[in-house]
This record gives sequence, structure tokens and C-alpha cells, in this order.
Amino acid sequence: MLLELSITDFAIIEHLDIEFQSGMTVLTGETGAGKSIIIDAVGLLVGGRGSHDLIRTGAKKSVIQGNFILHDDNPTYAVLDDLGIDHPDGNVIIEREIFANGRNSSRVNGIMVNIASLKRIGEIIVDIQGQNEHQELMKPERHIHLLDDFAEAQLTPVLISYQKKYDQFIKLSELNEKKRQNEKQWAQRVDMLKFQIKEIEAADLHQNEDTELTTERDRLTNFQKIHDALLTSYNGINGDDVGPLDSIGSAMSAMQEIEDLDTDYKQISDNLSGAFFTLQDVASQISDQLSSLEFDQERLDQVEQRLNTIYQLKHKYGDSVDQILDYLQKIQKELNDMVGTVNEDEDLDKQLATIKASLIKDADQISNIRKKSAKALEKAVHQQLADLYMDKAVFEVRFKQNRVLNRLGADHVEFYIQTNPGEKMLPLVKSASGGELSRIMLALKTMFARAAGVTSIIFDEVDTGVSGRVAQAIGNKIYTISKKSQVLCITHLPQVAAMSDHHDFIEKRITQNRTTTTITELTAKQSINEISRMLAGTAVTKLTKEHAEELLHLADDEKVKISNG
Repeated sequence: MLLELSITDFAIIEHLDIEFQSGMTVLTGETGAGKSIIIDAVGLLVGGRGSHDLIRTGAKKSVIQGNFILHDDNPTYAVLDDLGIDHPDGNVIIEREIFANGRNSSRVNGIMVNIASLKRIGEIIVDIQGQNEHQELMKPERHIHLLDDFAEAQLTPVLISYQKKYDQFIKLSELNEKKRQNEKQWAQRVDMLKFQIKEIEAADLHQNEDTELTTERDRLTNFQKIHDALLTSYNGINGDDVGPLDSIGSAMSAMQEIEDLDTDYKQISDNLSGAFFTLQDVASQISDQLSSLEFDQERLDQVEQRLNTIYQLKHKYGDSVDQILDYLQKIQKELNDMVGTVNEDEDLDKQLATIKASLIKDADQISNIRKKSAKALEKAVHQQLADLYMDKAVFEVRFKQNRVLNRLGADHVEFYIQTNPGEKMLPLVKSASGGELSRIMLALKTMFARAAGVTSIIFDEVDTGVSGRVAQAIGNKIYTISKKSQVLCITHLPQVAAMSDHHDFIEKRITQNRTTTTITELTAKQSINEISRMLAGTAVTKLTKEHAEELLHLADDEKVKISNG
């Protein structure tokens, strides 16, 4: 839902900060006070066209900000994730700036987005009735999604299974097309990949093998140098004559005889002991190395040959054994994508034919479920239209079979309506105007408010051209919708205003020869006065106030009925 709206230097609005609540909020006021301007501002927030003509005279830019809060299961999250926009705590803050030079700037949760991305978000969270670009129900391509939402319980498992097969079918089709485009290149690529895989696998490499072999080769090729160094070191420590080790041993024994006489002597004795035993260990280690040291020409030849094999592979496939092994995994996957999906005894064409036959069967099942659900939907919509005194209207869900399968099956779905007996059934988008279209839209909105996933529905004077009992029915229906989704409603009808949970009054004022718009949330008493004005026009009398109070009491009764089902 829309929690807060801030508008600065937009049309005749200098600055407004508006807080909205859940349920049904009506916005009323004199014609020209700026009610629709507020809705226009929301429209810009959700991707509407911006123009520098909308900037308040004398200002450099218009700034509009909106703070929305989303339910846990709102589909907007998927769009935000796709766009890389974080959404902590379910909050979505949208900011739109329009500059005098014609430049536009849009941000969502602080991230700059283009208008196309803003529309993707906006068309989900806000539905503005009265501006065609936001009327989801006026988009025929959306009708199949709305029907599928209505049939969710029966349809979803079958549709998910179908879509998995369809994705596999598309992947195989792309592979098949790629293969057909150049059979020779395809075959050559397959042969090359097989050769490379065979060559690398035959080498039987293991990670870091080149480093280990290089170390071993260096030891073997430097055998004499290593031997001489070890022998010289050993003789220097523990030679045939009296060597350093013997001398240090004698010094150590001497100091041990006096170490108890002074702590300094003790420290010297300990240091000599440490030096003696360290040199003794080193001499032992050198002796072990000399004993195990052996020159193996055959092993050196093997290592050189293995390193040469690895060098040849490095020259072709990578700078190290690890890179060669990574390349092996990559080409194995590529080869598997090209030929691994084809069984030994059947080619791509046969697989495609098998999957397509299965898809057609599933699509028929999906279509049958949709058609059955469409009948239930038609019945439900007729009841809604009857509530709006359009009991003679006929609503139909029409199907047309697509020649080409798509991810939703093989159906083209569009809503049709006949508003009066004897008239032709026409597509919903072309069917009616004025009061009739408003009631049709309300009937459908009652069915689809949550299905469309929107958090806020805005009705911009959808009650134009109606009065009396129809006006009351429209008020009831809008209130019903507000039980499922936040509703903001601009209205001139007192019957609709009386059904609201919250009542905001829009007023135009002139200060120092400048026109500004203000908004005030009305108290219960102030709401009575405003509904009285709506009933009587300019002259508010005791009788009109009594009429307004009676209208509010009747509205309370209607709300109880609606809430109780």
C-alpha cells in the first residue's frame, strides 16, 4: 500500500506531504482544486510520461516521492530482484524528478532506474483507473493471467509441468536450428571437442602436477650440487677430526659443572645445550639426506617427458594444469549441450516431435481447465454486475486457439461484454464508456484486486455519469475492493464518499497572487459538512446536514453487511 506521498513544485502544488492508510480513502473538493493532480503525481511515480510543463511556474524542477509497503507474497519482489534492487522490510521508496530542461530522473530504493524499469514496478503495485496506461484489465494480453489466477488451484500444477517441458523444447529447438544452419561447422566443432577432450583426458592430469614435477626435476638435475652441499655441511659440523659439534659438546660439559653457581652461568649453559642439540639434529638430518640421495637418470627422463607433455597441453589449453582442467570441464559441457541430449538411437528431430506431442496434450488439458474456470468466472462476474444494476449485461471469456505453442499453452483469452440486450458482444477494451464502463471495471476489480497483485488501486472519478441507487452500488463495490487492497478514490458522489474509511479534502487557495493546493484529513464532523456540500452544492443547510448524517448511518449499515459477507 501507499503509505506516504510527497509532492513539490508540481503543477499548482507548491508542497504537499500526505499520509495514506489502508482501507478506502476518498478525496473530495471543488472542481479544479487539484484532486486529479495528486493522482497524476502518483502516475508519474509508477512510470507515467513526465513533461517540464508540469513543473510549477518559477521552479527549477518537480520532485515526487512515494513510500510503498508490500506484503510478503507480492510479485513486485521478483521484479525488484531482477533489477538488482534491495527491498529491506518490504519498503519500496520511489522518487521521480522532472527538470526544466526536460531531463527526468527516477530512483527506486536509491537505485537509479530507467522509465521502462519503473513501469515494470509501477504496473504491479499501483492500478490507476482513469488513466489507460495503468488499467490492467484494459490490456487483453493480461486477461489470460487473470483467468489463470482465478483457476490457480487446478491449473498451477499442470501449467508448471507444461512449462518445464516447454523450456526443454525451446532449448532443443535452438540447438536443432543451430545445427541445421551449418551442419558442417557443427560436425567439425563436435569432432574438435571430442579430440580435445580425449587428448586432455589421456594425459590424466592432476592439480598442481606441473609444480610438483618441476620441483622433482630441479632436484634431479642438481644432484651433484646438492650432494656436495650436504657433504660439506656435514663435515663442517661433524668432521673426522675434532669438529664444531665436539667443541660445543666440550664447552657444554664445562658450563654444566658451574651452572648452579650463578644464574648467568645457567643461562649460558642452557644456550650451549640448545646449540649442541640443534646442531646434532641438523647433522642427523643431513646424514639422512645423504643416505637417501640417489641419482636416477631414468626417473629424470620420465619427469622431463611428462613435463614436455604438460607443456604441449599448456600451449593449447591454458597456462597451468589447473587452467587446462577448467577448460576440460568447459568443453565437456559444450559437447554435452550439443550432442549429449540426443539418445544414441534417435536424433534431435525425433526428440522434438516427442516433446511437442506431449506439449500439445498438456496444452489441451490446460485449455480444458481454463474453459471450465471461465464458466465459473462468468457466473461470478454476472453476480457482480447485477449488484451494480447491470443484470442484463453479459460477460464472456472467449478463447482462440494459437497456432504456435507458447509458455502459457495454446490459448488466446480475451474478455467480452454485452452491455444491453440486442447489442453485439464486443471486446472489453471496446465495449462501453462512461458509467457503464466504470461499473464493468468495478465488477472485474472486485474479482481481481488481489489477483493482479497491486497494493493500491486508485479510482479517478470512475463514478462519472451515475447517480441514485447506482451511485450507492458503486460505493459499496469500491468499499468491497478496499477490503482486499488499499483504495484511493476521487469522487463527486456523496454516496461514495459516505462509504469511506478516511476522508481527505482538497482545497485550492490563492496567496500573494499564487495558487496552491492543500489537503486536509477530515474529522467525522467535517466529513458531514463536506458530504452536505456534495449533496446541496454551495448552500449547506440544516436539512442537507441531516441528509448527510443519514447517508453516513446507511453507509455504516452497508459496511457491516459487506464485512459479514
